[in-house]
Amino acid sequence: MRIETALLIAGLAVTLALGSAAVSLLAARFPKVVRFAAMPLTGLCGVAAILAGLGALLSGGVATATLPLGLPWLPWHLRIDALAGFFLLLIGLVTSAIGLYGPAYVRGLEQSRDSLVALGGFTGLFLAGMLLVVLADDAFLFMIAWEVMSLASYFLVAFQHEQAANRRAAFLYLLMAHVGGLSILLGFGVLASFGDGFAFTSMRGAELSPIWASVAFGLVFLGFGMKAGLVPLHAWLPEAHPAAPSYISALMSGVMLKVAVYGFIRLVFDLIGDVQWAWGMAVLAIGSLSALTGALFALMQTDLKRLLAYSSVENLGIVFIGLGLALIFIDTGHPLPGTLAFVAALYHALNHALFKGLLFLGAGSILHSTHERDLEQMGGLLRRMPWTGLFFLIGCLSIAALPPFNGFVSEWLTFQAALQAWQLDSGVMRSLIPIATAVLALTGALVAATFVKVYGIAFLGQARSRHVRRARPGPWGIRAGQGLLAVLCVLLGLFPTLIIGLIDAVPRQLLGGGLPDAGSRGWLWLVPDAFETASYSAPLVTVLLIAIAVLVVWSLHRVGVRRVRRCDAWDCGFAPPTARMQYTATAFAQPFRRVFALLFRVEEAQVAREDGVMRHQLKIGDRSWDALYLPLSRLVEAAARRVVRLQSGNVRVYLGWTLVTLLVLLWIVSA
Repeated sequence: MRIETALLIAGLAVTLALGSAAVSLLAARFPKVVRFAAMPLTGLCGVAAILAGLGALLSGGVATATLPLGLPWLPWHLRIDALAGFFLLLIGLVTSAIGLYGPAYVRGLEQSRDSLVALGGFTGLFLAGMLLVVLADDAFLFMIAWEVMSLASYFLVAFQHEQAANRRAAFLYLLMAHVGGLSILLGFGVLASFGDGFAFTSMRGAELSPIWASVAFGLVFLGFGMKAGLVPLHAWLPEAHPAAPSYISALMSGVMLKVAVYGFIRLVFDLIGDVQWAWGMAVLAIGSLSALTGALFALMQTDLKRLLAYSSVENLGIVFIGLGLALIFIDTGHPLPGTLAFVAALYHALNHALFKGLLFLGAGSILHSTHERDLEQMGGLLRRMPWTGLFFLIGCLSIAALPPFNGFVSEWLTFQAALQAWQLDSGVMRSLIPIATAVLALTGALVAATFVKVYGIAFLGQARSRHVRRARPGPWGIRAGQGLLAVLCVLLGLFPTLIIGLIDAVPRQLLGGGLPDAGSRGWLWLVPDAFETASYSAPLVTVLLIAIAVLVVWSLHRVGVRRVRRCDAWDCGFAPPTARMQYTATAFAQPFRRVFALLFRVEEAQVAREDGVMRHQLKIGDRSWDALYLPLSRLVEAAARRVVRLQSGNVRVYLGWTLVTLLVLLWIVSA
């Protein structure tokens, strides 16, 4: 496929997204329009994005176009290259699954009071905004698309606005989105002032001093880090993602956060270009803190969607660990380890989009069937929802980075890049990178514990509530959407060499080189550096695991048939076990809560109900609220109270302020 054709198909994807939004307007009179027209158009939008992304990655070229929109002196510029193609592919894969999942999910809302016009319309605008961010080739179009994406997702977070918690989450998200957008705009301003123009072509040619380059980097990192949910700017994420409809949560966590990663890569690696190792150390530190904090807070949660939201903080931290390592190695003159870290970050971004999209769709399936998000009320769902249980298990194994699933490959590549720290000349960096590596290893263990808890509490054991006991498998569309992402998680884990062959076009474009040895031994072996140093064969690992499983099952079957006598277990004279005797999600996390107690704001008490029954009450808060957000909110409230004094209702006071303002302006002009 020619790169120009890929750009046309990408434009078709944007058109289909806007068409989905336009068609949804008919839902005011015909509610089924969203199910039968808007959601299929969303799925077609995803397919078009996949085709455009594959075309750009396979061709390795660049295509541009200019649209007669925007301002008279600044039309909109579009560009597709390998970097844009990779993120188009990422967006398309998750969106295609949403196209299968959405109709059945929307069907359950047709008899409710919720507005399907808003749901379908803002979903289409949300997708169009993300696609245009990736395709934008000037700051003006980029910021317009960024605001469309942010505003559309705000209305989706506030979709069920009757609940006060959803309104609060939406307002917090909108506030932080605009603060981040302002920071990005200022970063563009720095680049445009030195590049003499708002087009990305002009910005690439800008010659920035190290100080101004660092200023631009700081503004960009703040803006995109806030949208990506990096600690300590993550407070909106665990509030907004659970409030949105489940497939919107999958799009926000699986796709929108990666659009922030795209923006960071585009501006830092492409537009600024001349990177500094100090930037990499800052990104590495924030990424490590985000990974560890996100994993710990996810382990503490009992709300399934909130748990998955905190897990996104952890995974974006891993992505930025890879990007930080890439910045360090590239600036210190080690291009091959830098490329390896860069590819690991991209691979993990793609993997996270797939398995987090799968897990959010699974959570939506559970919510659709049980109307329950609290893990403490679940149990025994594997028997009632076997397909959801299977797909959710694949998502859990993938996010826990267990071979042969996709999460293992990207984290293994990140470790391989970090192990190249011995090549650095600075003793400080050779000491700090292993610390970040140890944090990453601890994070992996905590994530494994988190999803053992999730799957064990939700799908195994006995049902803990009446809603869960009455759960039924969801419609085929809901299962098909999960199944598509589950299959992709397995394929990206089994054949990583082929995927890296596609991703390799991105570092060749941005960094001037790829991973020459990655596929040197064919599709069977993944070789990040040298075969003698490190290599991984997912197909052989899979065959070995299957052989071990078959051998264990066969051995247990032989022992069970010949030697084991089956009878009821001795119950010590007590009554048969009930659902209340099972391990709870809170009890599972209790040892970790004790060990890491200093990181949490824990409120634990025994509370008496009106009927005299004592209940254990536990609230786990985020200390960043006390350290950062509450002081800022108090400062804003204090400033607002002082500003209100200007509105006295007296015309003479208003005329006086007008006169003072005119005098100040005249003084400024005359000076």
